[in-house]
Amino acid sequence: MTEQRRKSSTDAAQVAGELRIALGELVRRLREQMPGTDLTRSQSSVLSRLERDGAATATALANAEGMRPQSMGTIVRGLQDAGLISGSPDPNDGRKTLLALTDAAREEYRTGRRARADWLTQTMTATLTPQEITVLGEAAALLRRLAKAA
Repeated sequence: MTEQRRKSSTDAAQVAGELRIALGELVRRLREQMPGTDLTRSQSSVLSRLERDGAATATALANAEGMRPQSMGTIVRGLQDAGLISGSPDPNDGRKTLLALTDAAREEYRTGRRARADWLTQTMTATLTPQEITVLGEAAALLRRLAKAA
């Protein structure tokens, strides 16, 4: 390995570490903007997936979340008991149940998303220069590209 490549690899590793820490801190701060929720991370992740991707079976959710179907069953029951998701027969296979967000969950998402977006907008405006906000916008596109990489 050439010296240039070794330095580039070291720089990437250092940036990766700093980025992981910074994103973790930002995610925690964003979560603080929605007080009163007692959902687990797994439950929140499932709700986010249903909100983003639409209705899905418990098996499809388990596969997408990288967990066993039995574990997903526990999560689904908790979300159903809380009135956040509901099931209906799959029109393509009546033996399966499609899970989707309830209207109550959709309203919570709208409210929570607004609160987080407002906090982030106000904090960025108060803390960053217009040029830094532009750089952050460019970085957001790169972060999305990283998130979609295989």
